[in-house]
Amino acid sequence: MKPTVHLCGSVPLADSEAVFRAAANALSGRVRRIPDGEPGERGNWVVWQLPKLSAHPDLETVPPPGREYGPTMRVRPKPGVDPASVTFEPLGYSAAALDSWQVFTRLRAEGVIPPDVRFQVSLPTPIAVVAAFVAEHHAELEAAYEARLLAELEEILAVIPPTDLAVQWDTAVEFAVFEEVYPAWYGTDYPSRLAETVKRLVRLGDAVPEDVELGYHLCYGDFEHTHFVEPADTSKLAAVAGGIAEGIGRLLDWVHMPVPRDRADEAYFAPLSALSLPAETTLFLGLVHATDGLEGARARIDAARGTVKRFGIATECGMGRRPPEQIPALLALHAAAADLL
Repeated sequence: MKPTVHLCGSVPLADSEAVFRAAANALSGRVRRIPDGEPGERGNWVVWQLPKLSAHPDLETVPPPGREYGPTMRVRPKPGVDPASVTFEPLGYSAAALDSWQVFTRLRAEGVIPPDVRFQVSLPTPIAVVAAFVAEHHAELEAAYEARLLAELEEILAVIPPTDLAVQWDTAVEFAVFEEVYPAWYGTDYPSRLAETVKRLVRLGDAVPEDVELGYHLCYGDFEHTHFVEPADTSKLAAVAGGIAEGIGRLLDWVHMPVPRDRADEAYFAPLSALSLPAETTLFLGLVHATDGLEGARARIDAARGTVKRFGIATECGMGRRPPEQIPALLALHAAAADLL
């Protein structure tokens, strides 16, 4: 099957069964992996982690230093707590994935989901949570959060067969760090932060076994349907994707990149000419926007083709934070746009 459509993660329907059914029906033959849609408390990406951090016995909640993108509270170690001693209890990612896996297997057994479609688990990078929600001692809390997140990955791997699973690392806040929207505790400038970011992303990818499909969702944010900053072009996206492809010790199955609604110009895609991805890696461009439909997608596809000859399509940043009644038409739009390729 040619995977021409990618679902980044969020699909705001009532529950995972509704997502699986809707995606399998609308995108039959066009999608290789289906996520559970991140329903319920996970509906606003990593924001559901902030209450968990705030309730931690070793952390206290403080306001951010100024007006910032996204939620307006942060945490730090309480006075007298050694930051290096902080550990995290279950974050909820493995529990959610394993609950949805039970639904996925039932629907696959019923013939709703084709047998060659994998269950996609989307996980945030530690930087996503730490940069957005931590006020002090970022390095220590990043290490603790990464350890717990990788433990949850192991819990998922212990239950879901590797040939049924795809893991996506959601990589968004890293670009806000590049643009100095969020604080950086690693690197003193863009080149050093880029190198440190790629090192972390490679480490996360190498934690995923070879038989599990692996991808990265690169993003400039979608809080209240706005970006951290407007990307000037795909140069930083290409730099991260290229660094991962060069450094990772296993197959990279896909990379997703956003395409802003107003960028149907070849200049936006031009930096991708220097991006070298393995032949087995699919590049998905998030050029589908509900607001301008098939004609907008067609214009962005045509602009991308000036630089990139082979790619699939997706939305810019999942389908989250939209009314559920818009989702059937948005899925149908994916199918129609994929048929333009």
